[in-house]
Amino acid sequence: MDVLDIARWQFGITTVYHFLMVPLTIGLGMMVAIMQTRWVRTGDERFLRMTKFWGKVYLINFIVGVATGLVQEFQFGMAWSEYSRFVGDVFGAPLAMEGLLAFFVESTFLGVWIFGWGRLRKGLHLAALWCAVIGSWISAFFIIVANSWMQHPVGVELGADGRPVMTDVWAVLTNNTAIAAYTHTIFGALVVAGMFLLGISWYHLWRRRHDGIDTVDASGRVIVGEADAAPGRDRKDHGVWLWSLRFGAVVAILGFVGTVASGDIQGKLMYEQQPMKMAAAEAACHTGSAFSVLSLGDPGSTDCADVVTLIEIPGVLGFLGTGEWGAAMPGISDLEPQYIDQYGKTIPDDALYGDMAGTDVQYVPVMWVTYWGFRLMIGLGGVVALGGVVALWLTRKGTVPRSPWIMRLALLGIIAPFAANIAGWIFTELGRQPFVVAPNPDTTGVDGVFMYTAAAVSPGVTAGELLFSVITLSAVYGVMLVIELYLIVKYVRGGVAASMPELAASGHPGVGHDDDEENDTHPDRRDDVLAFAY
Repeated sequence: MDVLDIARWQFGITTVYHFLMVPLTIGLGMMVAIMQTRWVRTGDERFLRMTKFWGKVYLINFIVGVATGLVQEFQFGMAWSEYSRFVGDVFGAPLAMEGLLAFFVESTFLGVWIFGWGRLRKGLHLAALWCAVIGSWISAFFIIVANSWMQHPVGVELGADGRPVMTDVWAVLTNNTAIAAYTHTIFGALVVAGMFLLGISWYHLWRRRHDGIDTVDASGRVIVGEADAAPGRDRKDHGVWLWSLRFGAVVAILGFVGTVASGDIQGKLMYEQQPMKMAAAEAACHTGSAFSVLSLGDPGSTDCADVVTLIEIPGVLGFLGTGEWGAAMPGISDLEPQYIDQYGKTIPDDALYGDMAGTDVQYVPVMWVTYWGFRLMIGLGGVVALGGVVALWLTRKGTVPRSPWIMRLALLGIIAPFAANIAGWIFTELGRQPFVVAPNPDTTGVDGVFMYTAAAVSPGVTAGELLFSVITLSAVYGVMLVIELYLIVKYVRGGVAASMPELAASGHPGVGHDDDEENDTHPDRRDDVLAFAY
């Protein structure tokens, strides 16, 4: 492999890994904040237990996410310096806002929340968590703004040196591509968090039935029991898991509806702004309106001659692209000559492009990646929504079936929205190739602002250095993955008691948060803070 291939693999591996943590942080943070809000308003101990348990898992995921995200920033300067030089006048603004504004708000208030148990009044403590959650959502917005500018450059003009210079920061921040992508990402994160709650809660309700704590009557309704010898496995424990499961199912269903609606908007924008990506996503070799349900071909092919459509639905593709049933959508065979006319047949003969200078440009992305990535994203999202509906139905009488197979399916279902999110991002990024900054064929863009990926790599980096970097980072990330999974599995198996040692250490399980000064300085409160944090 050459330098470009290795650099792309490195960025792909580290980015996909980092994004495993991002949607769970965004979605789970909001759900924990809602749980704590319910506790503050009602005083119901179930919601305190939920806040502590899910909050602990949220913190584990957040910390690993921060550690993996740091590498992303450094890669721009180390492996992609030419890209950074080209987009720096635009790209730097949203990244600076993310780092100096959003992330500082998120991390600062999260620290206040962690160490504020028993030290702050309930309202202030809750406000700190909401500030941290809002900060994470704002942080995601600025990142999406930066990425969306690469998909659809706006608010700039070309400078004398051929680089884009930002002239309208508001246009960059309100880029229609960014608004649609951000909405889609947030809804996708809610699906991830919702299914996370559903799967883990199902496991705990199943364990209660398996251990004989909960039983059912003749009508199938739950008879809630208690395990006197096990801290935290009482009647309130049942309420924690049942409420969490149904809350997660509802959020997952609503999140899927939101991803469908926002995805439809994205599809129409894609048709206008990146028609080749849209055509490749449907393996649409020729202009038409039929939607491909199943197409087969040579993996890695960018040639329409290698693609055979087996099942298609007439008219649907036109609706997805334009909102008009049966509208003709341009196919790959028609778009490719247009791209050649607009942007050239070959990579410019410039030293900047190294060995790729003068070679033919491949404007058609690898179709099996775009085609199946698009379908995996939609299909797995649909599976999650169906799982949420089934879960609500099966738990309508207060517990889950005793079948271990259904329990295992619920746990496996946690993986589905993660895979859907990753498939969607791979489709989005690889479908933009051969551009790292995509050109604008529509009238809302800025003519002449685009950059081939081949020109974006740092010229002074060797293949050996990048290969060493890929291997090292992959090894470190592998270790971090093992650590995160170990910690999450440990605390998930331990249940609420694993995140609330006070349940076993004292006779009043609600220890850890009162408004009066005397209780706030009690040794149990201080111990509880450190136990929760670490």
